[in-house]
Amino acid sequence: MTSFSQLDPNSYSNPDEAFIKKLHFSLNVDFDKHILSGFVDLDIQKKDEAVKQIILDTSLIKIQNVTNLHDNSTLSFVLDSEDEKFGSKLTIDLPTNSGLEVKIRINYDTDPRASALQWLEPDQTAGGKHPYMFSQCQPIHCRSIIPCQDTPGVKMPYSAEITAASDLTVVMSALKQGTPTESANGLRKHTFRQDVPMPSYLIAIAVGNLTSKPLGPRSNVWAEPEFVEAAAYEFSETEKMIATAEEICGDYVWGLYDILLMPPSFPFGGMENPCLTFVTPTLLAGDRSLACVVAHEISHSWTGNLVTNRNFEHFWLNEGFTMFLERKILGRMQGEPVRQFAALNGLNDLRECLKVLKEDNPLTKLVVYLKGIHPDEAFSVCPYEKGCTFLFYLEQLVGGSEIFEPFLKKYLNHFKYKSIDTDDFKKFFLEYFSDNEAVKSIEWAKWLDTCGMPYKIPSYDKSLAEACTKFASDWTNWDCNGELTFATNVYFDFTPLQQEEFLSQLLHSDSFPIRKVQAMQRLYNMNSIKNCEIKFRWLRLCLKARWTDAVPLVREFVTIYGRMKYVRPLYRDLYGWDDMRQEAIDTFEKNKHKMMHVTAAMIAKDLKLPLES
Repeated sequence: MTSFSQLDPNSYSNPDEAFIKKLHFSLNVDFDKHILSGFVDLDIQKKDEAVKQIILDTSLIKIQNVTNLHDNSTLSFVLDSEDEKFGSKLTIDLPTNSGLEVKIRINYDTDPRASALQWLEPDQTAGGKHPYMFSQCQPIHCRSIIPCQDTPGVKMPYSAEITAASDLTVVMSALKQGTPTESANGLRKHTFRQDVPMPSYLIAIAVGNLTSKPLGPRSNVWAEPEFVEAAAYEFSETEKMIATAEEICGDYVWGLYDILLMPPSFPFGGMENPCLTFVTPTLLAGDRSLACVVAHEISHSWTGNLVTNRNFEHFWLNEGFTMFLERKILGRMQGEPVRQFAALNGLNDLRECLKVLKEDNPLTKLVVYLKGIHPDEAFSVCPYEKGCTFLFYLEQLVGGSEIFEPFLKKYLNHFKYKSIDTDDFKKFFLEYFSDNEAVKSIEWAKWLDTCGMPYKIPSYDKSLAEACTKFASDWTNWDCNGELTFATNVYFDFTPLQQEEFLSQLLHSDSFPIRKVQAMQRLYNMNSIKNCEIKFRWLRLCLKARWTDAVPLVREFVTIYGRMKYVRPLYRDLYGWDDMRQEAIDTFEKNKHKMMHVTAAMIAKDLKLPLES
């Protein structure tokens, strides 16, 4: 049986014996074969002379050979059989009598099935003329494109050379070096460099017909030409968000903060790749109402990218902190009641999540156990919202923002460039607040090791929520007979965040019949909404009411977009409606080839289907 790392249950690697100090790769992008081919150079630091091997993570990668770059000698290696969850263990014999530092080269090809890559045909893009390829390496998919120590416990700088067709643009989670150089057969080589140490899951690449527009002195937005103007408008407050985050967290160390608007199949709201955040086109609401996702990804520049969870059992250290910081930024820009209202909304999302996962599911703990479990299988809003709630509780406990924020800045500075676990955070917190009597009351085990909802809910400002609750009550109490007896135009006075909350509360009601959703459609023209957060909740409400008129809208939505936050619940809702179960299965089977691997795998699981059916 193949053994896993002592430091990470989802990695085969041995960084406790030998670790990668620096990584450089040179790859050719082949759109015909759907592969990357080339080599990776690894600068390796051995812990002592007795270490004879380095162990790497791979997945479906075809190794040509491994050489010692000191003398070009061939190194022997063993590639274990492929595990469907964790890929293959690659063991390389290191040269003897070489000292503590070794540099090796691995020549290899990726597989068309590489889980980190999405290959799009021209007709799947906005322009319809050029192919497109992008990566998603988090949590453990980098091993499918680069042989590496694919664990967040190893952080390293990297450099890259990417060769692609000359009519395509290449962007990466690194700073571009100079201008691309022409090579043979209509190809161009693009060079990148990332000097800040980072984990492998933050390596990112996109290749396509891309153009850019400046957003500020250190940020640009990249997109297909058809969407770049809309994206520039939507994300125009990026520089203000970065500056606000710096006030809270300290200096931004990554130099550039660019945004890439992804194709619709991108599975997440955003991905915090350094220097190049990936964001979903579902953020294009037309009124900047969903730009808070950018605030979230900006926050990751400190919590996740600068200070990183040691492994994904401690994922809340990335996402709980980042959600907390996102709402800090919103509070500074829009007012403290908005921050607290957003936190209340998040608790509703958590309650909805727990209906699916169940309250007693061990994966709803703040610190989870992932031995034998792929981190994708454990992904949910729990680390985001339970983590944020815990930090909100701690902030109130120690005396408020003016006391907690200096701690937060010192925590980030103390652990910058490092990977840590929950014990590291706890120890630092207790040492910092050693003179604060209130912290002695913290029941750490209940926060970290208890399933379900947080055992304590902080005292939130409910001023913005109360109007939503009153309006939702008016709708649920209406008996559907005769005229509506309450002021229905209140909906138009709500902010988008309040509209989300209003619909969320209706979703949580015991019953909301067809006549009520039909009345809402007549009054508010809900079907035409562009804000995807609102539209998603509206479509779920329609499915809950068993309104068949909404099914084509749901089918269109899940066909266009691949964001798992939306499509998984909508597929589950269709599947849970007996008359529409086959509709859910047929829609998935027809469209799964357009999805990223993680999206298709998770929806197949939701629909109780094998991935390759």
